[in-house]
Amino acid sequence: MHVLSIVGHSDTGKTTLAERLTERLSERGRVGTVKHIDCEPDLDTEGKDTARHRSAGAVQTYGIGEEEWFATGATSEMDLHEALERLSERCEYAIVEGYSDLALPTVVLGDREVERGEVLAREPSGEEADVDAIIEALDETEPYETLSSLVAEIKRSPDEVYSGAVATFTGRVRAKEDPDDERTEVLEFEKYDEVAEQKMAEIREELEERDGVYEVRLHHKTGVIEAGEDIVFVVVLAGHRTEAFRTVEDGINRLKEIVPLFKKEVTVGEEFWAHEK
Repeated sequence: MHVLSIVGHSDTGKTTLAERLTERLSERGRVGTVKHIDCEPDLDTEGKDTARHRSAGAVQTYGIGEEEWFATGATSEMDLHEALERLSERCEYAIVEGYSDLALPTVVLGDREVERGEVLAREPSGEEADVDAIIEALDETEPYETLSSLVAEIKRSPDEVYSGAVATFTGRVRAKEDPDDERTEVLEFEKYDEVAEQKMAEIREELEERDGVYEVRLHHKTGVIEAGEDIVFVVVLAGHRTEAFRTVEDGINRLKEIVPLFKKEVTVGEEFWAHEK
């Protein structure tokens, strides 16, 4: 799933751009949207605040306040990451409106400043934005993958009828290895895109050639990832648990062994590239 964040002041037409992008992207796949709702006491659980998103073609919408969220009238606790996790299971695109501090591909409207995220375009307003150029830039970004999205993808395999096991591995940013260690605040990952993707494809092809293994997915995030967040996923669809567990273990070991990734660690007292430490 490709995710795009739209930020700007209240009069810059964020919802207008969300509508325009949703209409266009809906021609290519399913679109979900998330909108930040500022006025929590008036949180509209009937979804009127996201009605324009749905009218433009969004298959699922979420409106999220500080303590509540709504989606087709339900209220409970949810944050942006949980909303994106749900959308990733069924959507090819997600548009996020009204969050100003996200590490996501971003369109900036007006003179709003952003500290995080890759700025794909700066436009004067949502009405004047070049939608074609924004979509072209979005296609070049790294997909937003979650464990849920990868599991949902392999379960759509035509070989799913022969499968009795789905095994997964999730690697996370560890804050400390020992009690006396300085706390790790973030890790930053960089990769040689073409080489890394080629190596990941080689690992996947190699593992899927095994008897009883039907689908394998590997995904490693890049950019800045905070302590406690997920970094890497391996997901295997197999006939039985034995080959599923073995393939997951071999998959993560092979990924760490041959995929060219560079890791920068930032602790409370220093920062360094792991290969230079």
